[in-house]
Parts: sequence; C-alpha cells; structure tokens
Amino acid sequence: MNGQSDQPFTVRANGEIDLDTAPVLRRALAAALESHREVVLDLSEVTFTDCAGLGTLVRARNQADRSGGRLVLRGAGRRVVRLLKLTGLHRRLAVDP
Repeated sequence: MNGQSDQPFTVRANGEIDLDTAPVLRRALAAALESHREVVLDLSEVTFTDCAGLGTLVRARNQADRSGGRLVLRGAGRRVVRLLKLTGLHRRLAVDP
C-alpha cells in the first residue's frame, strides 16, 4: 500500500478560480491526492474559472493518474461545465452533477 486512504476526501472551492487563487487550489488538491485514492472537488460555490483554473484541474487529474487515484468534479455550475465542454476537458475529467 502506498499510504493513501481509501476514504474519499472532499476539497471545496469557492468564488473565482483564477491566476491569483489557482495556486492555493493546486496545493490543496496535490496534498489531498497524496493521501487519498479518491478526491472530490466540490465546485458548487465556484462562480468563475479561467485557464489557470483549468490548468489546475488538468494537473490534479494527471497526478491522480500517476498515483492510481481518482479526481471527481462535483457540483460544477453551468458556466464551469460550459467551459469544460468548450475546451473538451469534460471528456478527460470525471464530472458528476
């Protein structure tokens, strides 16, 4: 076993995920993925994301893939889902309602 917990862990984001806030989220996701096999990113309170936010999601997904873990996006609002679809990331990221 690699020291990861089998219990899902939830990271909650809120407000805007942009160039200023993405590094904080990136660190939180990286730490969660180091210690848990499944990480749920709760986006229900996110109002906006830009390319820095999308990059953070891709980086976290890549980390999950490397460690045999799973990243799940949950509660994404219409604007975030639309951006994921426009960029094609909805096919790469697990997005739950």
